[in-house]
Amino acid sequence: MRKRSARALRGSAATALTVATGLALLSGCGLSDHRETGAQGAGTGSAQPSIAPKAPVPPGKPLGPDAHVPDTGVVDDNDATAVSTAWAETTYGYDTKYDTSPQDAVLRGIRWCTERKAAAERGYRPAGGPGNEWITWARHRAWTTVDVTSELEDDAPPDGERIAYRSLVVSGTAHGRDGWEGTGPRLNAYVKLVRAGVGKPWRVDDVTVVEAARPPSPSTSATAGAPSDDPRQ
Repeated sequence: MRKRSARALRGSAATALTVATGLALLSGCGLSDHRETGAQGAGTGSAQPSIAPKAPVPPGKPLGPDAHVPDTGVVDDNDATAVSTAWAETTYGYDTKYDTSPQDAVLRGIRWCTERKAAAERGYRPAGGPGNEWITWARHRAWTTVDVTSELEDDAPPDGERIAYRSLVVSGTAHGRDGWEGTGPRLNAYVKLVRAGVGKPWRVDDVTVVEAARPPSPSTSATAGAPSDDPRQ
């Protein structure tokens, strides 16, 4: 089942990559990949907004000694795969005891990003809450761990002296402090990395993500009308 899921993710990612290589990749670290984005409808001409603006989600608390966040160790900056993997492990490694939204982990991952991308993340203010899945994790004061695999895409461009692309399969698990365990982040991330020249460090410059489809949890599917703890985001 995992091979089929990964193959489906790679197939969806390959379609996205074909479009992405012909157009500009998403600007700023995240957007559709690891930040909540609200849909923007066409203007109605009304002087008053139809929906009141949402207050930004507050930042998380400083990490305490019991925080569970990834320790990537020493990473070879001259290895594009190692840099992109470290970025994914950090960006999707949440601890809901301290983090109030995925953006807190995104900010921990900007050390692997270009200055442009890092600045975009620091200036981003998520609004509207982190979603029902996050609420489920937070209910158990859970942290997430992810297994990151670099997949070779047949149609991916070869590495250049200053630009490289990596397709990553991210499969995560949520671990509750109360002993609960559930599904964590599941996605395929197509990462663009750049560097100033040969011998210079690789840095993540853009990301396109295809989220994995998630089946409804057994508890919610068995109870009609019950709110889902495992929504599709």
